Amino acid sequence: MKRLAIYDMDRTITVRPTFTPFLVHAALTLNPLRLLLLPVVAIAILFYGLKAINRAKLKEVMQTLLLGRSVDPAKLAGVVDSFAEKTASRNIRRGAPARVAQDKAEGYHLVLATASYRLYAEAIGLKMGFDDVIATNTLVGLDTRIMAKIDGENCYGPAKLRMVTAWMKNMGVARGDAHIRFYSDHVSDAPVLAYADEAFAVNAHGPLQKLARNMKWNIVDWS
Repeated sequence: MKRLAIYDMDRTITVRPTFTPFLVHAALTLNPLRLLLLPVVAIAILFYGLKAINRAKLKEVMQTLLLGRSVDPAKLAGVVDSFAEKTASRNIRRGAPARVAQDKAEGYHLVLATASYRLYAEAIGLKMGFDDVIATNTLVGLDTRIMAKIDGENCYGPAKLRMVTAWMKNMGVARGDAHIRFYSDHVSDAPVLAYADEAFAVNAHGPLQKLARNMKWNIVDWS
């Protein structure tokens, strides 16, 4: 029996979201003048709130504004490492490392499954001892430059479950041969929580707390 412990990242393991802070950190490091475009970023977020654009499009627009249409991965490497270090030292929920260590000690394969971009989530996962990362991928051009375009699906909501099951298939892990724990703070992860053998609502917002009580899922506080 393969044991899998799958964790959402933003607001589950971390206290605060990471996507916008990463883009701001990258802009500040690579081209501070791009921070002048933050009011335009706010307008894009407003359009998302009005449902004029979806979450994936919002990410692409924000990346374009704060990083440009493409970026050299060599220039981004140091930015990713410094952001991962900053996140690991300043933005991790107090109870998260102990739970990760417990799952590891119990023989679970640790997987980070997040809507955040792989290009920095992988570095955070590595610092926290995760074995694998399932995340939103960015398109890489023929010249290896990272594009402001999502490659495949945004790893959010039902898409996260599709990406988890695709990862399991690629790893040769059949559902019947796996015991799965899944941890999340948000009701958007209900499909994966329902798919898991053990579901944990971690520092959950109101809608997930209500759903977790109805579904008799574990409710835990890592703050």
